Amino acid sequence: MKNMWKVVIPVFLVITVAGVIWMKKGASVTQSIVPDTNIVNRQRPAESNATLPRLVDIGAGKCIPCKMMGPILEELKSEYKGRLEVIVYDIWQNPNQARNFAVNIIPTQIFFDKSGKELFRHEGFMSKEDILAKWNELGIFLGKEKSNEH
Repeated sequence: MKNMWKVVIPVFLVITVAGVIWMKKGASVTQSIVPDTNIVNRQRPAESNATLPRLVDIGAGKCIPCKMMGPILEELKSEYKGRLEVIVYDIWQNPNQARNFAVNIIPTQIFFDKSGKELFRHEGFMSKEDILAKWNELGIFLGKEKSNEH
């Protein structure tokens, strides 16, 4: 019986280590998507308005930085309606969007001009102020925010 354990324990350890290595390699393959800028530049969602600059945010509902982006994106969508198109994709609900936009990390914000050309992309959380500053830096001036006061 003791001799059997001398064989079983090392075999179990080897299988466990091999399984962990295999799973890590599999995860890195699914998390890392090779960028294809041709796909990015061709991508134009059906609901897209071709006459406005567009901010596309790719995230996921359970991602904490993505959740933090939610209210910011909703504010931008409402405050800059008619001047900026804001599109949000949840990659768990729309898994192909990560591939279509060549996303490696979530959240990712992609800035497009009126013609659909990608101008800039940012990975991670991005504040409202930084988003608006980036549009200005890119030469796209969205104008003042609408005031709720009368």
